[in-house]
Parts: sequence; C-alpha cells; structure tokens
Amino acid sequence: MMAVPAPRSPLPEAAHRRRAAHLVIMAVVLGLPLGGCSFDLGSWGSDDKPKQAAAADKPAADTITPQDINSAKDHATRGQVLAHSGKVDEAQAEFEQALTADPYNIQALYGRGLIYQGRGQHQQAIDDFTAASGLSPQKAEPLVGRATSYLALDKAKQAASDLDEAVQADPNNVAAWSARGQAYERLGDKAKAAASYNRVLALRPNDGSARSGLARTGG
Repeated sequence: MMAVPAPRSPLPEAAHRRRAAHLVIMAVVLGLPLGGCSFDLGSWGSDDKPKQAAAADKPAADTITPQDINSAKDHATRGQVLAHSGKVDEAQAEFEQALTADPYNIQALYGRGLIYQGRGQHQQAIDDFTAASGLSPQKAEPLVGRATSYLALDKAKQAASDLDEAVQADPNNVAAWSARGQAYERLGDKAKAAASYNRVLALRPNDGSARSGLARTGG
C-alpha cells in the first residue's frame, strides 16, 4: 500500500506573524494596494539642518553633529534597501540606528512606521508617522500612513481629517484619495466617499477598488 505523506507541521505562530509582516511590507514596497504607502520618500528625506526637538526625551538639535546626520542617512538608505529585499528585521535595525544618530531623520521615522504598520503595531506606527509629519509639514505620505493605521484601529474620523490634509498637500495622490473614500464611507458620508473614489478614477481609470467603492456609495 502506498504510504501517505505525513501532513506538514503548521508554522509556529511567531513564524506566521513574521511571514505576514514580510508579505505586507513587500506589498508596500512593490506599490500594491495596501493603504498606498511606499518606502520611497523621493527627495524629502532628512536634510542637513538639525530640527527643533520634537520631544523632551530627545537630544537638543544643536547636539547632533554633521557626522551624526550623515551616519543616519547611511543607515536609513540601507534600511530602505533591506526593506525592498524583504529583510524586514534587518531594515528595522538600520532605521533604529539611524534614529539613534539623528532622531529627526524623516526617512527612518517613516520607514520604521511602515514596518510597525505591517506588523499590526499601529500605535507605534502612528507615533512615527506623527513625528515624520511634524518634521515635514505639507507632505502627504506620513499623513496617508497615519490615516491607514487609524483606519485599522477603527478611528475613521481621525483618518478622514488626515486625508483631507493629505489631498490638499498632494491633489494627485491616488493613495490619499482612495483611503479618504474608505474613511468617509465608514463615517456614512457617501457624498464625500463617492467624490474621493471619482477622483481616484480620474487619476487611475482602471482602479477596481475605486469602482467598487463608487458602486457602494451610489456615485
């Protein structure tokens, strides 16, 4: 009689969580629909000028040397490369080192926030996105990131507020409009939700999620 292969042992819970985190982060860096967040912040990373302290437990800006800033940039860049390669633990370690050298490195704050978000640690993600947004006002990406975590925590009102600001900062940000549609749909404001989904379709006509949202909201 043919032997029946033994069933594979299920992955331990920790391994499941790690695999899920890797899949989430890979979806993010590849630009798949996941709150529309991306590790690539373009040219608006930490500049060469120390920022004002954002919290009492962080060093004063004048204690951060140019060497610290350059070291933080190097670690943040390596963190991005590792994240793109799916090496999430190593990426987080690089972002942590960047922030040890320069607590105001926006790239590292935003990247670590995305990792927290991918692992379901939404309050930690919100804290990092808040810091990144405070250091780079009028940028949509940290606002979209924070709104995505607010939505995950069923805080649609806070998410909608962030997304209103995000679409003003960047009217062509598809992720912001898409998340705004979700936020207002949860709040029961079908008119604003439909307007958001219509905006997504104007920017990306083949967006299936926006079409579905539009059908739900009667737009």
